[in-house]
Amino acid sequence: MGLLLSDLLLYAVKALTERRLRAALTIIGISIGPLALVMMTSVVSGYTSFVESQITGLGQNLIVLFPEKDYRFTEKDLEFIRSIDGVRDVGPFYVANGVIRTPSGEKEATIYAVDLDLVFSAISGLDVVEGSLPSATETTSAVIGYNIAFDQSSGERLYSVGDAIQVITTEVASAGNIKIKRIYVRVSAILEEYGGAMFLSPDTTIFLPLQAGRRLLGLKDWSGILVLAESPSLVDKITKELREAYRDTVRVISFIEIARVVNSVTAAMNFITFSTSLSAFAVAAAGIAATMITSVIERTREIGVLKALGFTDRQVMSLILCEGVVMSLIGCLIGMALGVIGANILASKGFTLRGTTEVKIYAPPLITPELLLKTLAITLAIGVLGAIFPAYRASKIPPAVALRYE
Repeated sequence: MGLLLSDLLLYAVKALTERRLRAALTIIGISIGPLALVMMTSVVSGYTSFVESQITGLGQNLIVLFPEKDYRFTEKDLEFIRSIDGVRDVGPFYVANGVIRTPSGEKEATIYAVDLDLVFSAISGLDVVEGSLPSATETTSAVIGYNIAFDQSSGERLYSVGDAIQVITTEVASAGNIKIKRIYVRVSAILEEYGGAMFLSPDTTIFLPLQAGRRLLGLKDWSGILVLAESPSLVDKITKELREAYRDTVRVISFIEIARVVNSVTAAMNFITFSTSLSAFAVAAAGIAATMITSVIERTREIGVLKALGFTDRQVMSLILCEGVVMSLIGCLIGMALGVIGANILASKGFTLRGTTEVKIYAPPLITPELLLKTLAITLAIGVLGAIFPAYRASKIPPAVALRYE
């Protein structure tokens, strides 16, 4: 006598419906593992993918140099960096933090005085939506980010091309005194909305021509140097040469390296998430085993009748295993559905990055077919693992003993 898969499934569903409360509680316990795995992994992967795209979007072939200690960049540094094979362009920049007064209140902004052509070559996706870029000699003309031109909450326009903006900057003077400076710039262009970024947020930035660093901001020394490689494949080689040349006097940062670090951190976080989820799966396996053992004891006489009718040990074992698999499948589907819902709710809260400016980023959870299939495979394996001992025990009950069981 052979049993079809449909017969096994029907028998398993019938057995579970006869013990609804116990089956429901076991299924709830099973669903916790898939819920945790899908929700946490998809949220972590979603934010990681977003951060990596933002970092590489800031320039896959961009390297930034910052002076350490008392080191000061000069024209000789520019000449040396230009001489390195694979370098396409080099340019210094000044950076300062400021506050602007808008009709809707004060806003923090980062001010960069830099070669604007170099910035637009280095940062992909940076587009002007209104106006035009100022020339190198127009030191009071500014390119402003989208969130400076428009109010974030209401969408109301705050500045148009040609408007003047008052910017308040601070610097530490001699003896630790704070020096406050007020400058005025004219809006020459407004950038398209870029989105949150890790180290540079174009939406909350004011870009000025390089000469404005000295003439307008009053900064004496360059804040850093931007280095543009001919291709991303040359970034590692150029970064290595720069670090060997400057050693501890200059900090060399490449965004590709940062993306790799983020990727390695994510791998560790995914491993921790997976390990944590396994504890929930272990509880599920114990729950299935307890439920199935109790079920087998209660159905000893029923199993004896099946054996008396001609069911083999393997068929009895298949019946019990099928019950564990059905519960695991139902629990997995419920857990994954709740995990998807929970991931979207969790991701909708956003994540705040605090640096020179505060940036809140939103990234949708990365729910992939691979994640869902892995979750399904683990849950079904847990179902089989939890049910295999009760199934083996049921298959070994002698029919004569089972029929006499009360």
